[in-house]
Amino acid sequence: MAVFVTVAEEMNFTRAAVRLGVSQSAVSHTIRRLEASVGFKLLNRTSRRVGLTDAGEKLLAALRPSLTQIETRIEELRLMDDSPKGRVRLTASKPAARWILMPVLSPLVRDYPDIEIEINLDSRLNDIDEDRFDAGIRLGEFVAPNMIAVPVSPPLRLAAVATPAYLQSRGTPQHPDDLEQHDCLTIRFRPDGSVYHWEFEKDGQQLVKRVTGPFIFSESDLAIEAARAGHGIAFVLEAEVVEHLARGDLVRLLADWCPPFDGYHLFYSDRRQVSSALRLIIDRLKSHRDTITLPLDSAS
Repeated sequence: MAVFVTVAEEMNFTRAAVRLGVSQSAVSHTIRRLEASVGFKLLNRTSRRVGLTDAGEKLLAALRPSLTQIETRIEELRLMDDSPKGRVRLTASKPAARWILMPVLSPLVRDYPDIEIEINLDSRLNDIDEDRFDAGIRLGEFVAPNMIAVPVSPPLRLAAVATPAYLQSRGTPQHPDDLEQHDCLTIRFRPDGSVYHWEFEKDGQQLVKRVTGPFIFSESDLAIEAARAGHGIAFVLEAEVVEHLARGDLVRLLADWCPPFDGYHLFYSDRRQVSSALRLIIDRLKSHRDTITLPLDSAS
């Protein structure tokens, strides 16, 4: 029956044989046996083409849904037996790896010892297709529109921070416009891209400040260290500086201009097949999204 459907779809014995991976004579013999078995002619053959008889049309219409269901069920059974295994290459910033990935992946690799996970720690906006990563973790606003994105964290907040000594010598900004008079420690997420402009919002008013300072980093932890050394103001994720704020190493600025925003997303290309191991990671991250606890500044 499957051979008959293939010939009917191809309307050619040679092409059907290639598709099935058998000889043309084997296809012809199978069709003759089928016609002898059912007792009526299914195909009209000429030297130039193959066509369906009326009976062949009716049989094809009856067979297609059934064969599709059988193929679907076989694929389901194959996937059930396909235990997750192999290497999964992920790229993420250090904060995303620490707060989002490791709490989920640590127990996962114990449950599935045939899975190997490679994590590239990089805050830069890598091209996962070009760099051959299976997936990445990135803030939602930085995910390209041609990627499939899955939210994997609660909302986040940014925090502008500086040392008490810096603020004593330079003054405390009360409005984002005041940052133009300060040294700001900026970040460039892509080597060939522009420096990230600081974004603020309050009461429906949105401001984007193009700030400058003595350093441009590719990683936020270095911006925090430079701020702690008194070089200026850093603008980083709130969760990265909670301990410094609690100890008084750093002081938070413009908190009322930093509302929550969309958090981390796992993203992957819609052009690549998702392995069973990556699918498992995606499902685990989705199910743990609401249980993730990020460090928060209790004073904000």
